[in-house]
Amino acid sequence: MTTPPSDGAGQVPVPPLPPHDGSPLPTDQQPGYPPAGQPAYPPAGQPGYAPTGQPGYPPQPGYAPTGQPGYPPQPGYAPTGQPGYAPGQPPQGYAPAAPLLDSDQRTWAMLAHLSGFLSIIATIVIWAVYKDKGTYVREQATEALNFQITLFIASAAVTVITVITAGIGAILFLGLIAGAVFMIMAAIATNKGEPYRYPINWRMIS
Repeated sequence: MTTPPSDGAGQVPVPPLPPHDGSPLPTDQQPGYPPAGQPAYPPAGQPGYAPTGQPGYPPQPGYAPTGQPGYPPQPGYAPTGQPGYAPGQPPQGYAPAAPLLDSDQRTWAMLAHLSGFLSIIATIVIWAVYKDKGTYVREQATEALNFQITLFIASAAVTVITVITAGIGAILFLGLIAGAVFMIMAAIATNKGEPYRYPINWRMIS
């Protein structure tokens, strides 16, 4: 085996480094840098690595992920539709009633007056469904409902009087025919968009 040359003091001389022109060294030759091909930091999932948002790892200081369980929302943040947030806004999935067009309001106002020929129940249904769909249809549906209530009370009174008077009170039923005439007049007026008020009406509902 060949013995390396010695300087006489038992030490092996180190050959001098080649001259350097001052340009930056390659990455894999910089002092303190890991050799090429080896990661400088532990990869994801290895001990010592704490990615943000992963289970079991706390978030970075000052970071508060919005909507994550256990983390309160950031100051001033109020997500729409969440319980307790955004006061004054409708909850998620709520759709406010859209007002009807003028032509549709006239149509349903006319039907509210004519519904009395069917029954008072039909008038109540139209009033309950469309009273919040527009000002005009609400006013006319309310007027029609009050008139149907008035006719119902009048019919009950005439029936009782007819029974007590042994049929003489049947003449009063002729007065109820005028109610049918008023209902037709109201339907014609509301179809034109004109407000109509019955000359005789007990307005209990406003």
